[in-house]
Amino acid sequence: MDKLKAAILIVSDTASQDPASDKTANALAPILAAEGKWEPPAIKIVPDNVFQIQQAVCEWSDSANWYNLILLSGGTGFAIKDNTPEAVSPLIHRHAPGLVHGMIAASLKVTPFAMMSRPVAGVRDKSLIITLPGSPKGAIENLEAVVKLLPHACLQSAGANSRNMHAAGVKSLEAEAGVSADSSSGTQLQKKQSICSHHHGPGHVAPKAHTSSNRQQSNDPSAGPNRRYRSSPYPMLSVEEALMQISEHTPEPIIVDAPVNTAIVGSVVAEDVYAAESVPAYKASIVDGYAVIAPDSSNNAPSTKGVFPVASITHANVGGSLKPLQPGTIARITTGAPLPPNANAVVMVEDTDLVSSTPDGTEEATVEILTGDIEPGENVREPGSDVRLGEKILTRGDIISPTGGEIGLLASTGIRTVKVFRKPRVGVLSTGDELVEHDDPCTLTGGQIRDSNRPSLLSCLSSWGFPTVDLGIARDTPASELEHALRDSLRGVGRASSSVDVIVTTGGVSMGELDLLKPTIERTLGGTIHFGRVSMKPGKPTTFATIPFKEAGDGNTQQERKSKLIFSLPGNPASALVTLNLFVLPSLHKLCGLGESSRALSTKPWLAPQLGLPRVAVVLTHHFPLDPKRTEYHRAVVTGSRSDGRLYATSTGVEGVGQRSSRVGSLASANALVVLRPGRGVGIKGEIVEALMMGSVYGSDTRLIC
Repeated sequence: MDKLKAAILIVSDTASQDPASDKTANALAPILAAEGKWEPPAIKIVPDNVFQIQQAVCEWSDSANWYNLILLSGGTGFAIKDNTPEAVSPLIHRHAPGLVHGMIAASLKVTPFAMMSRPVAGVRDKSLIITLPGSPKGAIENLEAVVKLLPHACLQSAGANSRNMHAAGVKSLEAEAGVSADSSSGTQLQKKQSICSHHHGPGHVAPKAHTSSNRQQSNDPSAGPNRRYRSSPYPMLSVEEALMQISEHTPEPIIVDAPVNTAIVGSVVAEDVYAAESVPAYKASIVDGYAVIAPDSSNNAPSTKGVFPVASITHANVGGSLKPLQPGTIARITTGAPLPPNANAVVMVEDTDLVSSTPDGTEEATVEILTGDIEPGENVREPGSDVRLGEKILTRGDIISPTGGEIGLLASTGIRTVKVFRKPRVGVLSTGDELVEHDDPCTLTGGQIRDSNRPSLLSCLSSWGFPTVDLGIARDTPASELEHALRDSLRGVGRASSSVDVIVTTGGVSMGELDLLKPTIERTLGGTIHFGRVSMKPGKPTTFATIPFKEAGDGNTQQERKSKLIFSLPGNPASALVTLNLFVLPSLHKLCGLGESSRALSTKPWLAPQLGLPRVAVVLTHHFPLDPKRTEYHRAVVTGSRSDGRLYATSTGVEGVGQRSSRVGSLASANALVVLRPGRGVGIKGEIVEALMMGSVYGSDTRLIC
């Protein structure tokens, strides 16, 4: 037998800065060498950082030159920075609790503190991965407890014929490995393990399914045809139940400070905003004309009518102090300019005549005011008359609309930054071996199809105002490619320059043996599938899941686990776009704070924006076929009648008789999804039903008389 390849990963902040301080790697290598079945191990040191631990393990397990055995030492205790189990567990495809029991049992013979250890063991692809304590003594004890069994385990993990290996019986395997059930060595654990194989020893958390359903083999891509389910084990939820699950598991929105510019258009304000300055900040003219000292009507002051010398000219951009206006004089003033001291009114230029100019003809010298009934305050904006200093100008939950009103208000009152709810960043990933980039000049062959879903979904998300990331195509084979694509998206590496909040995938959610999204989410990424089927047409296999994810820290702070959302949509283009509108949009609305707006406007429900698509009542212009079991979201064109003011819905199907639920072209001109409840027969022409509006409504001359 060729010697097996092993690698040792030391997890330690101290050793990563000073490799000479590590003693564990040199203590473990001789144990492997003494067995005579291992090549000299590769050794690497990384800090207590989840991302760097996972990166090193994946480099050793997923490359063409993979290692049979990967040992990790350090970070398995209860300290805040002991992250090794959390880093390794999501990478494991098949857990090995027996090895964990063996190591803990051996350590318990030495110290009760072995119960404080949190080892992990299992197989990723063909590599066996085992975590060991960080101290040389503890690492040696744990490795010696299982080392004689590791060659056999590694050969099985690599695909050796298990039947042939066991042909001579267990006793022969024990003799070959140099162990026995009654041996006094550290491997005298087999009998105990066989007795307690269904119990979990101290410090070990057994792997468990994340979705409450009996499908231990149903979504295992390695299961043979006799073990795979022939029908989906996921409960069929109604659309309303699915939307409740999405709302429940969508995290609360995150508040950020944002500069006041066009980038915040569409954002939701996260706190009440108060004016930092009065608007206007001074007495300002609202017309072009002449600033005057208007008489108080209560006394016999001189009238404003007559000829006056022009003492000064005041423009809106004049800086510095202004000279007070003296009685018997006037000042030329432009719209928005401050009134000079003593002035209290402005005469419109239309109510004056020029009498004389300066000798050089460049300025006015004297002007006649033609009206004598100018009152104090006329054509003047008082300080704070628009907005007072400290006045509430925006309320938590207000939306920064594209009309510019809110941004203008913020800018005019001296607000430079404002707290808003951060818009979620959405990554879109297509899956499937059959996919070809839509702009690839190649000629399609065999079962190839062009990937139209990704451009469509990205376009739709961008039109809603959410930042997007094109995550490309993940192939079905090898199975690890999908895992890597999802993991890279969460980490913010590869095509995702920074971590995404929501991943939208298309394809791979049906019952085929290469439909790997559900098993990858549950088994490989440790996620929870909240629903895997919805009673709707189209889009029945739509899947919604959450994945626990810990952001990469700076090495000094403990990062909290967060939930990242995954919406796995069907591969059919029409189904993908329908389910994006129906399920993804409400979640994105909640993430960007629109739910907060609804609460803020609860006293005026007619103003509160609805999460997801707006719902309206429409009149059917023809018969629509009904599905006997599932609610259909039928693509339609909704127009507003100029004759009777009602909204009318017409199918985008052929000749107005409906369409197949998966028809690709049905969304090209549709601006609405007509909700057709299950039933026999058809939705009757003239019937009023609910519709979800995806776009603008245009006018028409439609009028229906039933």
